[in-house]
Amino acid sequence: MIRDTLSTAIGAALDAVARDRGLDPSSLAGIGLERPARPEHGDWSSNVAMVAAKSLGTNPRDLATALTERLAEAEIDHVVGVEVAGPGFVNFRLADSWLHDVLAEVVARGQQGYARHDFGAGTRVNVEFVSANPNKPLHAGHGRGACLGDSVARLFERCGFDVTRETYLNDRGVQMQLFAESLAARSRGDEPPDDGYMGDYVVEWAAEMPADADPLEWGYERALRSHRDTLERLGIAFDVWFSERSMVGNGAIDAALADLRQHGVVYEADGAVWLRSTDFGDDKDRVLVKSDGDATYLLPDIAYHRDKFTRAERLVNVWGADHHGYVSRLKAAMQALGHDPDELDIVITQLVDLERDGEQVRMAGRSGDLITIDDLLDEVGADPFRFTYLMQSADSRQTIDLGLITKTSMDNPVFYVQYAHARIASLSAKVAAAGITRLPIDEVDLSRLTHDRELDVLRALYELPDAVELACRDRAPHRITAWTRELATAFHGFYQDCRILGDDVEHEVSQARLWLVEAARIGLVTGLDLLGVSAPDSM
Repeated sequence: MIRDTLSTAIGAALDAVARDRGLDPSSLAGIGLERPARPEHGDWSSNVAMVAAKSLGTNPRDLATALTERLAEAEIDHVVGVEVAGPGFVNFRLADSWLHDVLAEVVARGQQGYARHDFGAGTRVNVEFVSANPNKPLHAGHGRGACLGDSVARLFERCGFDVTRETYLNDRGVQMQLFAESLAARSRGDEPPDDGYMGDYVVEWAAEMPADADPLEWGYERALRSHRDTLERLGIAFDVWFSERSMVGNGAIDAALADLRQHGVVYEADGAVWLRSTDFGDDKDRVLVKSDGDATYLLPDIAYHRDKFTRAERLVNVWGADHHGYVSRLKAAMQALGHDPDELDIVITQLVDLERDGEQVRMAGRSGDLITIDDLLDEVGADPFRFTYLMQSADSRQTIDLGLITKTSMDNPVFYVQYAHARIASLSAKVAAAGITRLPIDEVDLSRLTHDRELDVLRALYELPDAVELACRDRAPHRITAWTRELATAFHGFYQDCRILGDDVEHEVSQARLWLVEAARIGLVTGLDLLGVSAPDSM
C-alpha cells in the first residue's frame, strides 16, 4: 500500500544522500510516516530528516531539501508533489488515485481479509477478564471489563494470535462461606449474618433453592448460571472457567510455592513465608503464607498464572480499578519464576458512573445494592451496552448517559454508526428492486470518485488496518469505536451530498459509487464486529 511505497522511496533517497556524503546508510534511524492533521500539509508527512540530520552532519531542513530533490526526480506511484515544511518535514501530495487503490484493496480482501494482520501468528495469548466471585450477579461495574476483554480478544484474533478467553472463579474462602450462610438464612426466613450478603438477589435465589440442597454448592452453581446467562446476552463465551478450588485438589498451590523456593525467592520471618518481591521492583516484600498456615490471596494467584503460562506465551488480564495496587506484586512473582514481565499485561479499567439525562443513577436496582448487567441490558440492549462501554480508554473514568444511548436519533453514537449500515442495506434493497447490476470492479472507472465526500470515506477506510494494529498492541478497543464513528460521519456526509442512483447520475459515476458503498459496508461490519456489535439492516 501507499505507506510501503513512500517508505521505500524515502529510504532510497536517504541512502543516496548518505552515500554522497561518504556515510553508511545502515546506521541511520528508521523512517517515520504519518498523516498530517491539516490537509494543507499534504497527504503524508515524514520526520526522517529531523531524525537522521545529526548522523549526516547537517541541519534537518537542509537534509529535507536534499531528500526532496531526490524524491522529486523519482517516479513514485500516485505522488504529484514533494515539499519541505517547518523545521524539516518532508510532505507528500498525492493524486486521488491512491485512494482508489484503497477501495480496490478493501473490496479484494473483503470482510475476512481487510484490516487483518499476521504478526501474532504462532503465538498463544490468554485473555482473562470478568473473573467475578461466584456469589452474586454480574453488576454494572463488571460490564466495562467484560466488553473490553472480549474486544481485546477479537483484536488479537484479527492479528493472527491463537486466543483463549478465560475467567477465574474465586470459589473458595470466607466470602463463599458467607454467601452460603446468607442463602441458608434467607431460605429459613431469617436475616443474613451482619457481614453476609443483603441483596435482593439472595432472597430470590434462596426461594429457588431446594430444601435439601447444600447452600454452598447450590449457590455456587446458581451464581455460575447467572453469570453464563448474562454473558450470553452480551455475546461473550469463555473457553475456560478456571476454578480456584481445582488448584487445592491438584496440588498446584503447593507446587507454586515449591517452585518459588527452588528459585530462591522466598524466606521465612515472623512465622510467615514471604516473597522477595522487592528484588523485582515491588515496593515491599509480600506474605505468601500467614503465620497461621493459611495462604494469602497472592499465592493462589501465582499458582494460577504459573498454570496459564504453561498454556500460553502471553497473558493479558483485564482487572477492575480496585486491583491497581496488586499489579506490581503479581508481575514481581512472575518475574521471580523466570518470566519476562512484558509477557504479562494487566489492563486496569477505571470506574463507571451512570446517569440518565444528566441525573446520576444510584447504584440500586432489583438486586438490592447494585445495578446488574441484566438491568442495563433490559433497558438499553446489548449493542448500545457494548459500544458505549468501549467508547473511552480503559484508564479514564467513564460516565454513561442511559437516556442518551436509548434514543433513536443521530445524537446517540451507537444509533449514528449502526444507522450508516442500515442506510447501506436500504440502498442495496433499492438497487435490487430496480434491477440494477453492479459491474465487476475491474470494469468500473474508480477515477470518477473525485468528490471530497467520496474521498473522505476512502481516507477513513485506509486507516482501519493501522487502527486495528494499534488497538491490538495497546489493548485499546476504543480506537476502533472512534474509527467506526469517523467512518459513519464520512459515509453520512457522502450519502447526503452524492447521489448514487437516478437519471441525473452518470452510469459510470453510479457504478463507482456503488463500489464505494460496498467498501464502506465492509469497513463498518469489520469495525463493529471487533467491538462485538451488530450491523443491522434496519433501525
